[in-house]
Amino acid sequence: MTIDGIYRDKHCTVDFQQQTAYLDSSPMTLTRKEFELLATLAGNAGEIVPRDVLLQSVWGYSREIKTRTLDVHIRRLRKKLGSYGDLYIETIFGVGYRFQPYRQPRPIFSAVA
Repeated sequence: MTIDGIYRDKHCTVDFQQQTAYLDSSPMTLTRKEFELLATLAGNAGEIVPRDVLLQSVWGYSREIKTRTLDVHIRRLRKKLGSYGDLYIETIFGVGYRFQPYRQPRPIFSAVA
């Protein structure tokens, strides 16, 4: 949830104005581009952000440029998000990425015979 320029959920906090990010209350060490990417995704939490929008807003690239820069930065960002990386950043194949706010996993109950 984004309030007053800060995205915050159970594990992740992104302060857009201070350009800082925290994972489980510990500061994340991010490059400028990694932070810009995280901020763009978290600022649009729950929404699909197309590849070309990310490339334009973070790197200033046009649609015509074919590059793997975004994929490399997504991989690094997922790694820095640790065990939450794949939970937070969802790949929408052929379109882009979506930052999913953390949701407590539901317990799985099994019927006892």
